[in-house]
Amino acid sequence: MTGHDSAADIYRQALPVIVVSLVAGLFAGTLLGSETMREGISRVPGLLLLLPAFLATRGGVYGSLGARLSSALHQGLLDPHFEWSGRLRNAIIASFLNGMIVSLFIAVLTWAVMLALGREAALLELVIILFVAALLSAVAMLGVLLPVIFKGYRRGLDPDNVIGPVVTTVGDVFGVFFLLVGIAVTEALL
Repeated sequence: MTGHDSAADIYRQALPVIVVSLVAGLFAGTLLGSETMREGISRVPGLLLLLPAFLATRGGVYGSLGARLSSALHQGLLDPHFEWSGRLRNAIIASFLNGMIVSLFIAVLTWAVMLALGREAALLELVIILFVAALLSAVAMLGVLLPVIFKGYRRGLDPDNVIGPVVTTVGDVFGVFFLLVGIAVTEALL
């Protein structure tokens, strides 16, 4: 990456990822509109309220990680191979903790908003659902994000051109799916 990539180079690198993102986004929408999700939303007061915030934070937290790693690769501060040490380890741990903490905060804030609106919501239920969804989505996000960044970079792709659509898509698809898993886990526990 020279820093002087032409618009055509950026377009060539980003377009395939954007097309895959579009298809996966349609899949996420299908999951969201599924009977299972509608039932979950109706059974768990507050779930519809927290959904946009939860999905947005997947992109925010892991998009920041992708940008951080991309910058480190461009500056030569990070070797383009996965090695659990130093800068990479710290960035992954910080992102994981941020994602978990923000998700739990979303659960508590959703509960408080529901109470303020005079509606019932179960704090423990919301916390368990978001804990499970955040934990599983973190594993999925990292499992996709890191190989895309490192393998793409080694193959001559600029991570800055592909990471945005990848993070958004993976966050949406896995976020919705793991909310369903969180609902199932909560129902089994409570």
